[in-house]
Amino acid sequence: MKQTVWLILISVFWTSSFSQQSMEGPFDQLIIRGVTLINGNGAPPRGPIDIVVEKNIIKDIVNVGYPGVAIDKANRPVLKPGGKEIKADGMYLLPGFVDMHGHIGGVAQGADYDYVFKLWMAHGVTTVREPSGRGLDWTLNLKKLSEENKIIAPRILAYTGFGQESKDPVSTPDMAVEWVRKNAEKGADGVKFFGAAPDIMEAALKENKRLDLRSACHHAQMDVGRWNVLHSARAGLTSMEHWYGLPEALFDDRTLQDYPLDYNYQNEQHRFEQAGRLWKQAAEPYSEHWNAVMNELISLDFTIDPTLNIYEASRDLHRARRAEWHEEYTLPSLWKFYQPSKISHGSYWHDWGTEQEVAWKENYKLWMTFLNEYKNRGGRVTTGSDSGFIFQLYGFAYIRELELLREAGFHPLEVIRSATLNGAEALGMDDKIGTVEIGKMADFVIIEENPLKNFKVLYGTGAIRLTEDNEVVRVGGVKYTIKDGVIFDAKLLLQDVKKMVEEAKKTEGFQLKQPGKK
Repeated sequence: MKQTVWLILISVFWTSSFSQQSMEGPFDQLIIRGVTLINGNGAPPRGPIDIVVEKNIIKDIVNVGYPGVAIDKANRPVLKPGGKEIKADGMYLLPGFVDMHGHIGGVAQGADYDYVFKLWMAHGVTTVREPSGRGLDWTLNLKKLSEENKIIAPRILAYTGFGQESKDPVSTPDMAVEWVRKNAEKGADGVKFFGAAPDIMEAALKENKRLDLRSACHHAQMDVGRWNVLHSARAGLTSMEHWYGLPEALFDDRTLQDYPLDYNYQNEQHRFEQAGRLWKQAAEPYSEHWNAVMNELISLDFTIDPTLNIYEASRDLHRARRAEWHEEYTLPSLWKFYQPSKISHGSYWHDWGTEQEVAWKENYKLWMTFLNEYKNRGGRVTTGSDSGFIFQLYGFAYIRELELLREAGFHPLEVIRSATLNGAEALGMDDKIGTVEIGKMADFVIIEENPLKNFKVLYGTGAIRLTEDNEVVRVGGVKYTIKDGVIFDAKLLLQDVKKMVEEAKKTEGFQLKQPGKK
């Protein structure tokens, strides 16, 4: 109860402090005029288009002309008295992005939800699946406030960590079934698994499926030796996170990862260094076993949410920790959490060097080969960030994920589909979001540059360009994020975040320094 009251008080403060300048709506009528539409269904861009919204529902999508030809005003939808108009001639409009792996900050990171939400919204993320957080009640309170537009936040789907808040550890199949039922009764949207004994996993997944709830799993090394991705998919798991459990399903000459004999899972460098050598132990790409595993997962309508970005520091630590947005948008507490540590999760830079990075680069090649072929054969690949760890910052990391899917071989339109329609399908929400269609919710990303030509224009820091006069300029950054028919000024949201970081630095007397520098 105290937590709920606190959330409401904070939401009132936000509304008075920020909402007047950075959000407005919903409106009885909203017309977005002259955009080039990049829909999430794989269709090529088309425009100019006028899109008519009434409150939170798309009512009309009107082709109002042709490129390079003056628009005939007589053919355009009429703005009703009291309606809102966005003149977006020459701009691009996409469906709102879906982040399938979005942690709403973290106590250890010192990142609270207002900071996280604004970074997400500033980068066009309008829907987030939280895969286990600070507690179901906490997340459901935020979900309700978001639905009522009392806070600046994306739409939230709460996937409770399996066994979370249970009085006793879930240690039998009956206990697993009971926990899943109670989780559903509390209003959770799904379950996040990390693995368990086979009989417990099977009981929990089957009951969750019977209740028509969806699920995700990070197949942690503690249980993956007996229960990999194939076991989970067969039992009813709807999606996997990262890639743990997939190479193990692809083993054809072993049953366990080839751990060094001095390996200790609680040593973070051991854990991540050896993870970077795992794909080479799996079956060869396009081999009989590799094909059989892929085809079975596709037949089960199984979703892969790879979160490629969260491991990128493993293959290029310098790039990840020197990303330019850290200086202005990363909180001091979060920067401290990222530093080499034997305690903080993902801070595994005990002695990280060239050999580890070369192994991880090979790991990525094999991983990306599987993902691209999975997509080519009709499998569903989604977009998730898992930010707040390993030098990956909320919002910015989501755009990096788009770039990495492109590197994996996805056409830019396939990348957008992974970020929109595929995520909506995986969440069971494709009748409401994921594409721009009449009858769906008004979730949009509006940007002045063409993101298909360069995903970097979606970063809040923009992309670098040289003018004809040899002047270096920044272009891009999301202009508007629209969720539930409410318009958010993305650049103002970033300004809010920048102020938060500046104030935190001033309070702490903090100066961002690279590891080991005094």
